[in-house]
Amino acid sequence: MRRRLLAAVVGGLTLVVPSAAFSASAVTTASAATYPQVRPTVAEYTQLTTSTTPPTQAQCSSAGRRCFDPQSVQSAYNLAPLYANGDNGKGMTIAIVDSYGSDTMAHDLHVFDQAFGIAPLCGEEGVSCAPGMPTFSELQLQGAPATVAPPSTSKGTGQENKAGWALEVSLDVETAHAMAPGANILLVTTPTAETLGVQGMPQMMAAEDYVVQHHLANVISQSFASGEGAFSSSQAMLNLRYAYQDAAANGVSVLGSSGDNGSAITIKTPVKNPTTLPDPGVEWPASDPLVTGVGGTYLCTDATASASSARTTDSSSNPAKCQANAGQSEIGWTDGGGGYSSVFARPSYQNTLPTGSTAIGAMRGVPDISLQASAGTGMLVYLTLPPDGNSGLICGGAPCSTGWYDIGGTSLSCPQWAGLVAIADQLNGGGLGLINPALYKVAANPAQYAADFHDITVGNNTADPSVPGYSASQGWDPVTGLGTPNAALLLPDLVAASH
Repeated sequence: MRRRLLAAVVGGLTLVVPSAAFSASAVTTASAATYPQVRPTVAEYTQLTTSTTPPTQAQCSSAGRRCFDPQSVQSAYNLAPLYANGDNGKGMTIAIVDSYGSDTMAHDLHVFDQAFGIAPLCGEEGVSCAPGMPTFSELQLQGAPATVAPPSTSKGTGQENKAGWALEVSLDVETAHAMAPGANILLVTTPTAETLGVQGMPQMMAAEDYVVQHHLANVISQSFASGEGAFSSSQAMLNLRYAYQDAAANGVSVLGSSGDNGSAITIKTPVKNPTTLPDPGVEWPASDPLVTGVGGTYLCTDATASASSARTTDSSSNPAKCQANAGQSEIGWTDGGGGYSSVFARPSYQNTLPTGSTAIGAMRGVPDISLQASAGTGMLVYLTLPPDGNSGLICGGAPCSTGWYDIGGTSLSCPQWAGLVAIADQLNGGGLGLINPALYKVAANPAQYAADFHDITVGNNTADPSVPGYSASQGWDPVTGLGTPNAALLLPDLVAASH
């Protein structure tokens, strides 16, 4: 089974694995508890054009945004020296885990790559495969309980949720590929039934464990989250950790979005009115010590830069947060999830922090690192939606349609960081596994921290005025973690610190 599966992935195919083949017993056992609703961490999206040609900065500015493309992001985080040496994730595989998937992902990825001149993947629509070419593949895992098809004929919560996940899939696949263009992309999807009691989390964990056990990826990107306080009990959450324990034992890195509600935690129920908990909290799985929690920033750099351009601060244009903080290249994102776990004790790798850091205390601090996440300085993503306007997504008071979107959220920062880890894996000659100990080891060296990280010292994550938030500060803080990467310097040091 393993040999055939690997062949399918290399060939850029879609493989459907029935429940009997993928830890159905684990799903059933985990499903005995009540789990919160799984939701993608897309904070905000705006459709800018229905053309296959990306919008101009003028179009973005008219929407109050600064839109980044792959090249300007590569400039901001210094990827060009790595690419020049052939370090682009080649030979590594990024697994992206999402509900439902997207029937048009192969097409949308090809439009994205053509628009920005990114090398295509075998498996994209209309691409001729060649030996040694990196691949885009899909793995559809049908877990227990039995598959429940998402709504497809009516508007409303179910259909809107499916379209929201399609938006998430496009964001994850396109931005991970943009960061690590030489890596294979494996889209892993589960048939999430949004019903009270079993909300998809058990199926996702079983799917990830399948990927780990069958050695299908070096790094796993999770752009979904739920507040620790939204679980029926801490034990219900702990029952799901087996996938991360197996990943750490098998040299697979797992990353998770820190969330898009700042310090606030909401509990979603079958009715549409979410409940906000009164105390600050953090979201799982980013809060798990075996996961690298990825937070977010406003990226106030030149959005028109080429990949080889030096990082240049630009406070002259949208959004207002950049304009109000002249001279800051990045600012802690107001909606970025962060704080302190109520379940997990502080791991040993957080015992030593950069000078001036916010004290973590006895419990796990979140996030570990960050990247651009604000929709105001978001990434351009291409998405195909049904032509009849029946997606359930609304843009500017009307149904959204096929075209280019500017999207934000820690759903944006997480897959891009997964791309960075894939490049580090290539430098390492294989998977690094849990990268958190190495991250904090590098950051504990003052010279390396100053060179390898962009320390974010401005901003806060008080997204809900009724819930106390936190402020960014020197060193580690519960808004942006250790900061954002100077990739050309951090990734080699990360590999060295792992040995």
